[in-house]
Amino acid sequence: MKEIVITREPVELFKILKFENLAASGGEAKAMIEDGLVLVNGLVETQKRKKIVSGDIIEVMSTEYKIVAA
Repeated sequence: MKEIVITREPVELFKILKFENLAASGGEAKAMIEDGLVLVNGLVETQKRKKIVSGDIIEVMSTEYKIVAA
């Protein structure tokens, strides 16, 4: 499992996807979430602005990322 370090909490889900280059743009990140391609803590997440905090697990394209506070 890979780690994503955040410097503040909470962070919106689509921003994490965009800034970690899991999506090419904010629009692509929002589309991925809307299409049900992103899981948060094992559940499909469709809220683009879902608040993500340290300890959350995001899964994108079968890769898991643990959110860690800096």
